[in-house]
Amino acid sequence: MTTTSETWQSPPEFAEQCRELYGLECPPLWGTPRRPEFPSLGPKAWKVMERLGFPPMPWQKYVLDVALEIDPATGLFAYREVGLSVPRQQGKTQQILGLMVHRIAAWTRQRVVYAAQTRGMARERFEDEFLVTMDGSSLAGKYRTRMSNGNEAIIWGKTRSKLGITSNTEKAGHGPPLDLGVIDEAFAHEDDRLEQAFSPAMLTRDMAQLWWASAGGTEKSIWLNKKREAGRELIMELWRLGIRRRVAYFEWFAPEHLRRDDPATWRVCLPALGFTVSEDTVRAELEKLDPGEFDRAYLNRTRKQAPPQDPNVPVKAWPPLADEASQAGPDVAIAIEVSQDRSTSTIGLASRRPDGRIHLEVVDRRPGTDWVVAAAVLLRKLWNPVGVAIASTGSPAGSLIDDLVAAGVKAPEDKEHPKRGDLAIVRTNDAVEACGQMADAMNQGVIVHLDQMELTAAVKGARTRPLGDAWALDRRRSLTDVTPFYAVTLARWLLETWAHILEEDYDVAESFG
Repeated sequence: MTTTSETWQSPPEFAEQCRELYGLECPPLWGTPRRPEFPSLGPKAWKVMERLGFPPMPWQKYVLDVALEIDPATGLFAYREVGLSVPRQQGKTQQILGLMVHRIAAWTRQRVVYAAQTRGMARERFEDEFLVTMDGSSLAGKYRTRMSNGNEAIIWGKTRSKLGITSNTEKAGHGPPLDLGVIDEAFAHEDDRLEQAFSPAMLTRDMAQLWWASAGGTEKSIWLNKKREAGRELIMELWRLGIRRRVAYFEWFAPEHLRRDDPATWRVCLPALGFTVSEDTVRAELEKLDPGEFDRAYLNRTRKQAPPQDPNVPVKAWPPLADEASQAGPDVAIAIEVSQDRSTSTIGLASRRPDGRIHLEVVDRRPGTDWVVAAAVLLRKLWNPVGVAIASTGSPAGSLIDDLVAAGVKAPEDKEHPKRGDLAIVRTNDAVEACGQMADAMNQGVIVHLDQMELTAAVKGARTRPLGDAWALDRRRSLTDVTPFYAVTLARWLLETWAHILEEDYDVAESFG
C-alpha cells in the first residue's frame, strides 16, 4: 500500500526515541529522528534559552538537538535547512531567539538575519520581544544594540557577531555573507523571494543554515504549503528508504478526521500543552475563534476558502440532524465504499430507531482496502444485517465483490426474495435513487447522525454529477473524501429497499412451532 500524507503515521520507534531522549510525549507527526552517534550543539542552545529565562520544553530540546547535529565526517552541520511547522503559542519565538543568540554568542563575525511577515513586523518583534527578553535576562550587558531605522542590530561584544532584521523583498539578505537566516511566520509569504535572496548569501559559509517556521496558513500561502509538502515527503522517504537529506523537518499536525473539540486531538499536535498552555486556554480559544481559524492556529491545518455548496446536497439541513446520543435499532443495513484513489475504505450503517427515524453511522474507516472483506464478514456475523450493499458500476469498491462472494457474502439467489446478510450489488440506477432519497430524507428531517467528523466533512465537501435528469454523488469532484457519506447513503437505501421484503417473508406462525 502506498503511504500518503493523509494516511501517514510515524513509526512507533520514533515516538519511543522522543520519549526516551527528551521526555517528549507529543512527537511531531512528521519529524527527523535524532542520530545519537552524531554530536550536537543542541544542549548549548538549551543553555542559552535557560539564560534567556525560557527553560526549553521537551519539544524544543528535540528540535534543537536534531537541527544542530554535527556530521562527524565533515565537522559541519548535518542540515543546511531546517523547517518547523508548529501551532501558535507553543514557544516557537523563544526557541528561535535562543537559536539566534546562541549563534552570535558562540561564533565570531557571524551574520544572522531575521525576517517576519513584513519588515515592520520584524522590527516590532525585534524591539518588543527579542530586546525586552534579552535586556531582562542574565545575558544583559554582553551586547550592544543599534536601533537606527534600516540598520537595526544586536552586536555581541566578544564575538562581534550581529543579529539584524530584513524585509520581505528580493533584496533581503543581500550584502555580506549570511550564516543564519530565519524566515518566521512563513504563512504570510506567498512566494520564495526570501529564500531566493538568502540562499546565495550562504554559499560561501560552510556552517550556514536556513530556518523557516510557521503555523498553518491558507491556500494563498504558496511557499509554506510547498515547503510543508516537501518536508512530509522527505520524512516519509527517510523511513521508507533510509534516505536522509540535508534538510531537517518537524511538523505537529492534527489530521482532518480528528475532532477539533476533543482534548485528545490537542494532545497530538500541541507540544506545549501541560507546560505553558492549558486545556482551559485552548478551550477558550475554541469558543472565541471561528472553526477555520482555530484549525489553522491550533491544529496546524491549512485554512481553505469555503467553496460554494452543491445545490443538490442540502448541507444546511445536516447540522440540526445531529444526535450524539443516537443508537442503532435492532435492524441494521451496512454498505461498503472505497475512495477514488483507494487510499481509504469506509463501512457505513443505517438502522431504524423506535421513533421511526433512520440512524446513520460510520462504523469503520481505515487506510487501504485489504481489511474490508474480513471486517464485513465479522459485522455480518455479529449483527445479522438486513444486507451488505456495495456499488459496482464505475465504483472503486466493485473490485471487492469477488472477494466478498468467496468469503460467503453472496448476492441473493432470488432477487425478489433476498435473505438476511445477502450482498446487494448497487447498480447506477440504484445509486441515483439512493442519492435522491438521501437528499429528501435530510430535508424532511427523518434521519439522525452522530456528528462524526469524517461523515460531516464528507457531506460538506460533497459534489454531484448529472445522470440524465437526476444526479449521484461524485467521488472525483468532491472536495473531500465523500465515501463516508456515500456509504451511509447506500446503507439507508438498502434498509428501505430490503427491510420490508424480509418482514413480508417472515411467517409469524413459525414462531409457535
